[in-house]
Amino acid sequence: MNQNNYVIIMAGGIGTRFWPFSRISNPKQFHDVLGTGRTLLQQTADRFEHVCPPENVYVVTSEDYVNLVLEQLPFLSKSQVLAEPIRRNTAPCVAYASYKIAKQNPEANIVVAPADHIILKEKAFESKILIALDAAAKSDVLVTLGISPTRPDTGYGYIQYTKEEGEVKRVQSFREKPNLALAEEFLASGEYVWNAGIFIWTAKSIRNAFLKHSPRLHEIFEAGNESYYSEHEAHFVHNAYQSCESISIDYAIMEKSDNVYVVLGDIGWSDLGTWKSLYEVSDKDEHGNVVDGNTMLYEVKDSIIKTPQGKLVVIKGLENFIVAEYDNVLMICPKDQEQKVKDFVADAGEKDSCFI
Repeated sequence: MNQNNYVIIMAGGIGTRFWPFSRISNPKQFHDVLGTGRTLLQQTADRFEHVCPPENVYVVTSEDYVNLVLEQLPFLSKSQVLAEPIRRNTAPCVAYASYKIAKQNPEANIVVAPADHIILKEKAFESKILIALDAAAKSDVLVTLGISPTRPDTGYGYIQYTKEEGEVKRVQSFREKPNLALAEEFLASGEYVWNAGIFIWTAKSIRNAFLKHSPRLHEIFEAGNESYYSEHEAHFVHNAYQSCESISIDYAIMEKSDNVYVVLGDIGWSDLGTWKSLYEVSDKDEHGNVVDGNTMLYEVKDSIIKTPQGKLVVIKGLENFIVAEYDNVLMICPKDQEQKVKDFVADAGEKDSCFI
């Protein structure tokens, strides 16, 4: 195992589209969504067991979730949990962690991964990550993982890559979430993969990228070199985040850079962003239902049902529905209208903050 390998796990999101299971006080990354006995955060950390030593795993999260992270990943020291005072999207998150790691080890090779993704083919994933780490360590490049698309999905961003030999291919362009017609064109061309939001680079490469494409963020987090790993770090970060714009790493760095490469992978990936995405990756019964709970079902088809084990739930005559209960909220919604969940959350918050 390369002692220069590091992993940054981004675990600060709220996961609104997965409500009512995902709440502000306890987002989806801290839940055992798949019923495996491990939360999404724990599964993400497990995934890198053979990639980097445990002392090189860093988790960036909200100040509100620091204790949850330490409870679920007890091998972490407090200095490995980076607390964000406010949410500023992924670019400040990545900059903070990368510059802190660079202070400790300027030769660091870094993987950045969200805490709430599913990877069903763990060994294939590990192999692709090691290929990307090797490519990043050899030259000043930024590498991302591209997922071979299985359908013309309009919910993902796409990466166009050059057709060349080898496992590491140059990125031609990043494309935002397309409409269905464009997604079908992307799929038919064979030149596009889904953007998984998993990044690999060296501390030097990402610092150079921030210096060139996002000089303000570079200035802010470079100024923290005297504070990282000291009692002054929290105070520095609190002030630094007040000066950061809210911007994703894709917009701030990746889409502006001309040294971006992609490693293609069939790794059983899902970003688990919605109830429908959980339905798609879960085992189904003979009627096409995904069921987690104590239920009696009659004429129920192609639905996802996640309810407390301590409550008997009886359902008759539903097809293509989400039935989800957690804590003090029960949601029943057609599966093809799951985009309404964010509206439900907003309306529920107006009723009482305890519902969100």
